[in-house]
Amino acid sequence: MSESLRQAALAYHAEPRPGKLAIVATKPTATQQDLALAYTPGVAAPVREIERAPEAAYRYTAKGNLVGVITDGTAVLGLGNVGPLAGKPVMEGKAVLFKRFADIDVFDIEVNATTVDEFVDTVVRIAPTFGGINLEDIAAPRCFEIEERLMAALDIPVFHDDQHGTAIIIAAGLLNALELQGKRLAAARVVCLGAGAAGIASMRLLLGLGARRENLLMVDRKGVIHSGRDDLNPYKAALAVDTEARTLQEACAGADVFIGVSGPNLLKPEMVASMAPRPVIFALSNPDPEIHPQQAFAVRDDLIMATGRSDYPNQVNNVLGFPFIFRGALDVHARCINEAMQIAAVHALAGLAREPVPAEVRAAYGGRDMVFGPDYIIPTPLDPRLIDVVAPAVAQAAVASGVARAPHGLAAQRAVG
Repeated sequence: MSESLRQAALAYHAEPRPGKLAIVATKPTATQQDLALAYTPGVAAPVREIERAPEAAYRYTAKGNLVGVITDGTAVLGLGNVGPLAGKPVMEGKAVLFKRFADIDVFDIEVNATTVDEFVDTVVRIAPTFGGINLEDIAAPRCFEIEERLMAALDIPVFHDDQHGTAIIIAAGLLNALELQGKRLAAARVVCLGAGAAGIASMRLLLGLGARRENLLMVDRKGVIHSGRDDLNPYKAALAVDTEARTLQEACAGADVFIGVSGPNLLKPEMVASMAPRPVIFALSNPDPEIHPQQAFAVRDDLIMATGRSDYPNQVNNVLGFPFIFRGALDVHARCINEAMQIAAVHALAGLAREPVPAEVRAAYGGRDMVFGPDYIIPTPLDPRLIDVVAPAVAQAAVASGVARAPHGLAAQRAVG
């Protein structure tokens, strides 16, 4: 980061008032009567209604549009274990994205917890406040256990965006890229470099979409995750395969797809050259990808490529997913965000990329020509149609899979309207 950018970022966060969030009253408070309704004695009426029927909280409080963005600060962006307090600017930033793209309110919660038990206990105790929980920047493998335990304990959506948000955007782009390359997911050989939250969740979701387990090779710092290794945690072990490949270079030979969720400059040009004809490369390490597009295209002219950066085509950006996934889940008072809802989001995003792009979207990206093809396999974050496409698809899947408490909620109405 340049010094000028650093100073600009610090000023942005500090001035004219510190932070990026504020709480604004949504009801009038100008008269004595207003105050009597807002607090005592009038507030007793909704209290009694909620005591009698807890679902009334969605009618009389902000619960149904309120998400907790919660972290322990153990895996903040690319900065690592900086602690919960240092992670707060990122959590506030996530809250801004929820509000900007889906009009969802957020309380960011930074939890000082050294164990999984402490973290889970804290979130369970504060969960009645929220309509959903977005877990953020929690290190693997503890993030898997935390999410599993919270999903079992709570009756509201619990969604670890670093896992599922990334996986959904990857899957949507990959389905389109494979089709353009004349390939099918069920037959594609996929190499995933990085076996943390994003990598494992992405491989799980691809299995749900029809990929074959024996065709998925994951690679961590010690090499290929194969069935002969005895150093794997349960989450990696579940994806281990019987293979002779031991290194990234060996895994890439003949592969149709490379997905990188690891670190910079780890995919070498000779590895790209060894991949199957018409390969797909998602080099998603940020800000520096596993291989820069210029290097990849220098050795292959038949590939489709995506990165995590906004200055290259096909940016894999989680903001394409989480605001609209939560919008759909909240609108039907979903009890969870299940695999059916995630797959619905995948297909909604993939389908939107095939539609003509409005002029205002092209204008926002400097007039760039956006037509479904190798340089446009996923929508852009500033596409205003996302909320009207992804949210209803997620809501409809929630209704169809039986986890919606309010099946006629707004997003569900959009889906059939």
